[in-house]
Amino acid sequence: MARTRSNAQGIAEGIIDRVKRSPAGKVKVAITDIDGVLRGKYIHKDKFLSALEGGFGFCSVVFGWDSSDACYDNATLTGWHTGYPDVVARIDLSTFREVPWDGGVPFFLGDFQNDPAGVQAICPRQLLKRVVSKMADAGYGALGSLEYEFFNFRETPDSLAAKHHGQPQSVSPGMFGYSLIRLSQNLPYVNALFDEMAKFGVPIEGLHTETGPGVFEAAILYCDPVEAADRAVLFKTGAKEIGQRFGIMPSFMAKWNADLPGCSGHIHQSLWDRSGKKNLFFDDRHPHKMSALFEHYVAGQMLCLPDILPLMAPTVNSYKRLVDGAWAPTRVNWGIDNRTTALRVIAGSSKSTRLETRVNGSDSNPYLAMAAALASGLYGIENKLRLPSGPIAGNGYADSAAPILSRTLDEATTRFERSDLARELFGVPFVEHFAATRRWEWRQFGKAVTDWERARYFEII
Repeated sequence: MARTRSNAQGIAEGIIDRVKRSPAGKVKVAITDIDGVLRGKYIHKDKFLSALEGGFGFCSVVFGWDSSDACYDNATLTGWHTGYPDVVARIDLSTFREVPWDGGVPFFLGDFQNDPAGVQAICPRQLLKRVVSKMADAGYGALGSLEYEFFNFRETPDSLAAKHHGQPQSVSPGMFGYSLIRLSQNLPYVNALFDEMAKFGVPIEGLHTETGPGVFEAAILYCDPVEAADRAVLFKTGAKEIGQRFGIMPSFMAKWNADLPGCSGHIHQSLWDRSGKKNLFFDDRHPHKMSALFEHYVAGQMLCLPDILPLMAPTVNSYKRLVDGAWAPTRVNWGIDNRTTALRVIAGSSKSTRLETRVNGSDSNPYLAMAAALASGLYGIENKLRLPSGPIAGNGYADSAAPILSRTLDEATTRFERSDLARELFGVPFVEHFAATRRWEWRQFGKAVTDWERARYFEII
């Protein structure tokens, strides 16, 4: 134990020394808000060094407003009634990176710990840490990763605003999945994504075009769940920062066009023993190579998915993606290597056997989505849940026996906020706060007048 502490101290001292020797006079720090948006700032190197023990102040409004910076009127932990004071964010030295496209400036993620205002209870990164800690207490180590689909456009914020966010120009035409030709037509951007992300500590395992104009899929290399979510949120922001250098705007919106497939954020997970050498999901004697523990894990996700859906489909737009025949699930079912089901069991070797949760969209907060997947799987293990049905061998959309997922954010949020199961998994303060933020999101949508409404009613009615 002493040696472990000594090693950790040595690593921390090495990181601090690198920051001190950095030619940059500043450090970039960031936290992730409830929507998964990275919020950060530059601070002077000296301020960073002084903040290592006591943390640094971050306005509590980052959990009190939506993705457009409109303040909630229905949140209790932070709001106008609290005056939006600063809360203390703690820097996590293990997240140290240097930003290759920003002159190598040192970069760190932080989160909220031991905060008397109670913000820790709703901090997404802290929620995932609590779930991972509970798994460790039960004797399990987890590995995970996210893969993202995202559309790319030849736009800037100004050009898109001038079009009122309508008819963005894709970087390539047509439906051409797995196309080397389309990749070669955008080589500077593609190579920058792959190479600079690697230098930024976000290694990409695979990058290819998907079916749709200008859409890519990036599979981020697996690791422990907190680091996997760190990589995911940094990938989304990093892709946007890299893209703007080439006049390209990536979008992780779940469904930008009704006639095209949506953007997934599939979550891959596996559980391992304490040594990290044995994949607890693998059993060579089982017809599908699934251990009993793996079956419990899958059964847990099947039971919990309807109650925790807003954590994986958090926006009004999320539910436009979850439609039949569009490569996104609509029912609570599972299959062996089946891309039409909510849960895809990848039954491979002792190293590769894992679960792919396909419900999650690219618009979700990766910390919350990963926490939802792991917590629900662990619930299945703890309660020794049995799979309610066998694997779907064919079209999962036609599985009439499987429950249908909620069709709207309103419906999903109602189930989430009334769920005793959600409260057990994530705690009352988080459930109440997150439900309030989704209620707010639905209300904003309800007030909007859309192009569809104008086209349908303006002249005829």
